[in-house]
Amino acid sequence: MGKVNNMPTKAMKCFVLILFSIMSLPLYAQKMHNVSGEFTYYAEDNETIDQAKLKALERAKLKALAKVFGTVLSQDTYSTDKVIEGKEHSTFTQLTSSEVKGEWIEDIKDPEFTINYMQNTLVVTCKVNGTAREISNESTVFEAIVLRNGTNKRYEDIHFKDKDDLYLYFRSPVDGYVAVYLVDETPTAYCLLPYLNNTTGIHKVNSGKEYVFFDANGLKTNTDIDELSLSSDKDLDNYKMYVLFSPNPFTKAVDTMTTENQPRQLSYDDFSKWLGKVRRREPKMGMKVIKFDVSK
Repeated sequence: MGKVNNMPTKAMKCFVLILFSIMSLPLYAQKMHNVSGEFTYYAEDNETIDQAKLKALERAKLKALAKVFGTVLSQDTYSTDKVIEGKEHSTFTQLTSSEVKGEWIEDIKDPEFTINYMQNTLVVTCKVNGTAREISNESTVFEAIVLRNGTNKRYEDIHFKDKDDLYLYFRSPVDGYVAVYLVDETPTAYCLLPYLNNTTGIHKVNSGKEYVFFDANGLKTNTDIDELSLSSDKDLDNYKMYVLFSPNPFTKAVDTMTTENQPRQLSYDDFSKWLGKVRRREPKMGMKVIKFDVSK
């Protein structure tokens, strides 16, 4: 029998490590696509320029995703028609009911806005360019519900009044980590979870356990719980809540505390860049975006 030379132990370990890394790549890598889209939004009479720009941006991204990955429309999606300068313009008024088969990861460049007025109607056109990926079955599905002035699911609501309290019901099928951000119309992003006094940058949750975040009365030790009371001096303020969950640890974005007892904040641009990076690294991360409004 011929002699078989044994590979040195250190070299063998290195070889095994490299081989394992190469074999693992297909399990976690997911193809990214460059996408682009354009949408023209015809604002309602009571909408501000900032509100109209946000809606145009959101729908331009949805259009870009739908063009590459396809769209599934639910039955409650509908459209409205406006006649401006003798032409009929049809726009989706409930694009949140539209499910696209892809998800936006990050911007390649800043969105471009064009603002015009047609017969006293504000018209905003937005062009977007970014990277996106097909929605896969890897991301973890979880439950997240916004609650108004109550801490169980029967208080589910997305229409708030000035001085209302906001809570978030949360439950996940596996152990993991959660973060919650709020984006206003300016737009600015606020970190709601982890809480202000959390210095680790992560918030762990257990599988199957029901959580109600921002409820200091629900825990025996409540010194680190931030309570949320909403305020508005306008007819209507619109918000987006981003709830992120992953079975793997991830750290919140770098942010700044501006005022005592107020959530830490960062620019929407910095938030978007962080969100894109963390979602590229974590294919099992699930994200739910909940829209709600506050009126005076």
